[in-house]
Amino acid sequence: MTSIPEALLWCLSAGTAAAVVLAVVVVRARMHSAELRKRLGTSEAQNTASLHSNTELTARLRAVEAEIQHLADARLPDLTLAIAHPHMAVRGLLDGRFAGTTTDRALGAVLERTGAAVTKERERVDAAAQSTLRGATTTIQALLYQLQTSLQEMQHRYDDPHIAQDLLAADFLNEQALRRIQATGVVCGAWPGLTREDSYLAELVVGASSRLRGYERVQISNQLRDPVAVVARAVEPVAITVTELLANALHHSHHGLPVAVTLQQGNRGASVIIDDYGVGMHPDELQRAKELLSGDDQLLFTQLGDPPRSGFAAAGQLVRQYGFGVHVEPSPYGGVRAVVYIPGDPLLTVLDESSQPMSVMAPLPHQPAAPDSGHTPLPTRTAPLGAGTPAATAAPAEAPRHAAPAEGELPRRSRRRPASETRQSAPRTEPAPARTPEENASRWAALQQGTESGRAAARPQPPRSPEGNAHS
Repeated sequence: MTSIPEALLWCLSAGTAAAVVLAVVVVRARMHSAELRKRLGTSEAQNTASLHSNTELTARLRAVEAEIQHLADARLPDLTLAIAHPHMAVRGLLDGRFAGTTTDRALGAVLERTGAAVTKERERVDAAAQSTLRGATTTIQALLYQLQTSLQEMQHRYDDPHIAQDLLAADFLNEQALRRIQATGVVCGAWPGLTREDSYLAELVVGASSRLRGYERVQISNQLRDPVAVVARAVEPVAITVTELLANALHHSHHGLPVAVTLQQGNRGASVIIDDYGVGMHPDELQRAKELLSGDDQLLFTQLGDPPRSGFAAAGQLVRQYGFGVHVEPSPYGGVRAVVYIPGDPLLTVLDESSQPMSVMAPLPHQPAAPDSGHTPLPTRTAPLGAGTPAATAAPAEAPRHAAPAEGELPRRSRRRPASETRQSAPRTEPAPARTPEENASRWAALQQGTESGRAAARPQPPRSPEGNAHS
């Protein structure tokens, strides 16, 4: 009887121990499972973060690739176009999120260095082209001057009016070619190509107009008070500039309309004012003309268009080199007004008309109407602007004295009134009617029919041109 309870107790003890062991195992299993689940959760979060990070990097890489492609396809072509045409804009970033970043700075550096390289190469190519053209135009210009001299000699040699007319036509065509070559050479940095003597401004303007087709439409009004002349070194540059401005006026106005040229004198210089009655210029064209005529910026030959329009560019080069000024604006007559201002110091002088008379082709100065008095006052002339100029011959009657000039003004002097002016009953106020080319040829032919003795008595040097100078 006693063995049964012991056995039962033993069984109960064994069962309790097994239950405890089982409970411990269960608890440990649950703890391990929880720890495993925690580890799995952390790994999943890391995987998710890693996946998200990889996605962002891929998107950024694609955005950078798109920016690089945009740089190659759009921004670099825009840059090359903007270098040639500054008014064109260069597009910015494709994605605004890159603004201010390292990527933006790197792409900007690419644009800057590419622009500098393109500009340098463009200037090098343009300089080579200008050098080639400069050499070619200098050679051609020298040949054209030789041809001009030969034509002038033939005009003196032959008396046949028909031959003289043909020679005049050939000389005029040669002058057209010479003007185009000369302007192109000046744009390319060449010297104007002529050495002249001091020349009256009125003669210079007449000579400039004679270089152009349609010269008979140019009406010159001489409002100069004094026999103003341009110094030798600036004669040809001023003549080229006036010629190109007149060419523009004649080209942009109807062939039946005149081009008015007025010579004005101020206290510190003289001006040539050119007015046409043409179609005028658009504001952007006028601004472009002002930029070319100012001579401020370095000009590339490739910027003059195709074919190059070198007239205003040549004038701008001469303005920068010789110190006179050119201004263009809308004309009160509806076209364009161009003003060439020549400062008295150092580009003007005054010549002695008794020792160096003005050409008969130059327009006479405008004379004001004489006051109603018992005598006619003597006209006054300006004294020389430079030292060493001979003074005028004293008039038979004592000329009125003038007060001392103010600082910067031209001094005054009197001169003897020529006999031809004394014999005139009234001052000449209207220009002589324009002659046709046939009339000019006939008059020239008649002039060539002088006697051999008269030619032998003439001076050995060639006659002065309308600008008061012989070609060298």
